[in-house]
Amino acid sequence: MTVRILAMSALMLAAASTAAHAADPRYPDWPCTQAKVPEISLAAVWAGPSLEDVQNKWKDDAKVSALVAKLSARKTPLDEAEKLVKEFLAGSAADKTAHAKLLFAGLFDTLNAQRSQVMGGLERVSRKQREAADKIREESVQLQALQGATPRDEAKVEALSNELIWKTRIFEDRYKVVRFVCEVPTMIDQRLFALGRVIQQEME
Repeated sequence: MTVRILAMSALMLAAASTAAHAADPRYPDWPCTQAKVPEISLAAVWAGPSLEDVQNKWKDDAKVSALVAKLSARKTPLDEAEKLVKEFLAGSAADKTAHAKLLFAGLFDTLNAQRSQVMGGLERVSRKQREAADKIREESVQLQALQGATPRDEAKVEALSNELIWKTRIFEDRYKVVRFVCEVPTMIDQRLFALGRVIQQEME
């Protein structure tokens, strides 16, 4: 009975995890309730001067590159990151606009790449979850057949029961992780927007 309840719980979670992407057939593996936006639009987070003339030049500036890495790290609190931006731009008054553009170009590239990596990981896990749900469903049917067999092979029933419990727990743990990680792309968006706003304010 316990195995049957666990298996049904897993299948309900599978339904919940796949319900979101039924609404947008373009992204069948997207497991989050938030709509999938593959890339951050520059226009949505930057109203400053054009970045066309800096492109990848931020990578050639060791100081900017190091700061971009620190600002992009989620372990760096946003308020600390904003403070670091202000300190950096305050110390480069002569070329403030140039440094500001380099800094934001680096943040835009780096955080967009982070975001793509997270989203790709979510979709890989989503595919694994569907496969796991199918396997749990198949083995639940096998277990029911074993439980109703005459004579009943207790060793096989116990072995399959234990395997189903283990697989169901893994499924549920992954589901919890996915729900948490689904928030990360939004957090990245918010960080980029907030830091872009500070950079633009310091340029004025």
